[in-house]
Amino acid sequence: MLYWLFDILKEYGVPGARLMDYITFRTGAALILSLFIAMVFGRKIINRLQRMQVGEIVRNLDLEGQMRKTGTPTMGGIIIIIATLVPCLLVGNLTNVYMILMLVATVWLGSLGFADDYLKMKRHNKDGMSGKFKIIGQVGLGLIVGLTMMLSPDIVTRQNHEIINRESNEVEEVIYETENIKSTQTTIPFVKENNFDYADLTQWMGDHAQTGGWILFILVVIFIVTATSNGANLTDGLDGLTTGCSAIIAVALAVMAYLGGSIIYSSYLNIMYIPGSEELSVFSGAFIGALIGFLWYNAFPAQVFMGDTGSLTLGGIIAVMAVLIHKELLLPLLCAIFYVEDLSVMLQVAYFKYTKRRTGVGKRIFKMTPLHHHFQKQGNAGIDALLQKPIQAVPESKIVTRFWIIGIFLAVITFVTLKIR
Repeated sequence: MLYWLFDILKEYGVPGARLMDYITFRTGAALILSLFIAMVFGRKIINRLQRMQVGEIVRNLDLEGQMRKTGTPTMGGIIIIIATLVPCLLVGNLTNVYMILMLVATVWLGSLGFADDYLKMKRHNKDGMSGKFKIIGQVGLGLIVGLTMMLSPDIVTRQNHEIINRESNEVEEVIYETENIKSTQTTIPFVKENNFDYADLTQWMGDHAQTGGWILFILVVIFIVTATSNGANLTDGLDGLTTGCSAIIAVALAVMAYLGGSIIYSSYLNIMYIPGSEELSVFSGAFIGALIGFLWYNAFPAQVFMGDTGSLTLGGIIAVMAVLIHKELLLPLLCAIFYVEDLSVMLQVAYFKYTKRRTGVGKRIFKMTPLHHHFQKQGNAGIDALLQKPIQAVPESKIVTRFWIIGIFLAVITFVTLKIR
């Protein structure tokens, strides 16, 4: 809205009206606005949730400090969603297809998570929406994003070519073609050319190889959205854990979006140039500000929990943003914490069922899953788990801080992979 208003003011020569032309200015403005909304209006929303008695329902899992969380306001993800959407509507370019898709993803998964939290409150237990319906919602978003990227004429890339010095065998310059193209290429780590084309895996389809590449790409998008959204949901078990990890990931993706949307920086780094994707920096600014503002209340000891309203949305936003800038294959490294949490649950369930079928008694790999609870649980306390260390339970705040440090390390390594080839 303000973006269009400044566009009109620019025609009349109003001083400062051109500020909205700068991505960096709008990104900073979005971050400040979202931080203000989350911190000021967040308190009002928390008070409202308390009056409505929208409190967390906690199962006694014999974890230190766990039962003290009973009754803490939940569904605080509403704060993150509002603080993200409002700045984007004010300073974002709402004609940009990348911005539109991010807004759709936020509302879509926010609604899905809200419905899940609402059912939990209505039934007064932890059984909310059926997992089947959650998966359907996540798959639906993956289809929307994948098909839009396939069919929209505004989502394009430019092919980059290296000019190599024959004597030194070093890259002298990276040039880009003048025309935009539809492409199923994406970025992969530790590879010289740094690009991978999904259509390369469907060459057996002959003339239909490119179509096959798009179908494969859409399937990957569905998997990425579902896995990342569920991973963030499972990680949301300790105060500030998912919020802090998501903020770190969002900063990394914001930088990648800005670099990938600039032909100068793309050329310097020899990475894929994606015209128009720089607008994602504005969305990222709002998202980061919302997360930091929410963390003010969600840090240990938490005054509010995000609930599925927030956690499902956070993972989905991260996944869709990575897909839009063609960095989805970097997520196993960047979002390793989310995926390891996913994997810990799957391994625990599979091993328990396997041992129960073989011996009649189910055994565990971890003391407890998701993985962060393994460190929170006391070892050798009648728990038949393969991994007992650490024996002593680690304080919640220390677990969260260490996971944040790991998240920062993973983000740095992800950037390093763009140059290590």
